[in-house]
Amino acid sequence: MGKFITANGLKLHYLDHPGPEPALILMPGLTANAHSFDGYIEAGLSPARRVLALDLRGRGLSDKPPTGYSMADHAADIIGFMDALEIEQAFLGGHSFGGLLTIYLGATHPERFPRLVVIDAAASMHPNTMELIKPSVERLGQVLPSWESYLEAMKNLPFYHDWWDPLIENYYRADVAINPDGSVTPQARPEAIIAAAGAVMMENWHQHLAALRQPLLLVNAPGPFGLPGTAPVLPKELALETVNAVADGRYVEVPGNHMTMLFGPGAEKTVAAILSFLNSD
Repeated sequence: MGKFITANGLKLHYLDHPGPEPALILMPGLTANAHSFDGYIEAGLSPARRVLALDLRGRGLSDKPPTGYSMADHAADIIGFMDALEIEQAFLGGHSFGGLLTIYLGATHPERFPRLVVIDAAASMHPNTMELIKPSVERLGQVLPSWESYLEAMKNLPFYHDWWDPLIENYYRADVAINPDGSVTPQARPEAIIAAAGAVMMENWHQHLAALRQPLLLVNAPGPFGLPGTAPVLPKELALETVNAVADGRYVEVPGNHMTMLFGPGAEKTVAAILSFLNSD
């Protein structure tokens, strides 16, 4: 299912899961790759719908240019991707950073995206979000002695407390390059992630929300992003603020936290909500 296509002057890697049109394009989180949606595929999103999951620029197997990580740059990649595949319209969705990119594209190219799926992202996130996601960002640029040691380090991240799904190992395997000596290095460029995170801060998200006219589904997992008592990345009240700021916004709460929601029961409930939303009038 892994394919490459040239779009907006870059080689982009994507997974093409079969199903009926219109396709649903899914964009991963800040440091993530296309396999972050494997739990949705396992839960039946494909073959119920054609799903195109991408590695955004600077991540996964897609090209990693030294510059060009604004929201406009990312958006141009997605429009170029659709044009290269001769897709005039598609449903659009994304997790975390990909969810914000969904809002941006929905506001700036409304004619291309009739429905939007935003997964645990909003105009305002928890004020300590950067601290909460610090363990995910800190893995970038590190060299670990083996794939096994890397996977063990991932299992010990605080937001996987008392939880693990073997399916997530595909995501982490796609997260790294294996060096000739057997050591591993994460694929995402730290500089790209820092630039992309900075670009988020530059946007007027409330203005983008006010511009949306197409239906938007926001899926929220307000579980603790770490040990019990830790804050969620997106508290329910902030998720509802974004939903209420959209002309046609809809809210669904699912079990888990910002990461675990992508697999297991969280994925099953999310897929049911997405399919109901995409198939509704």
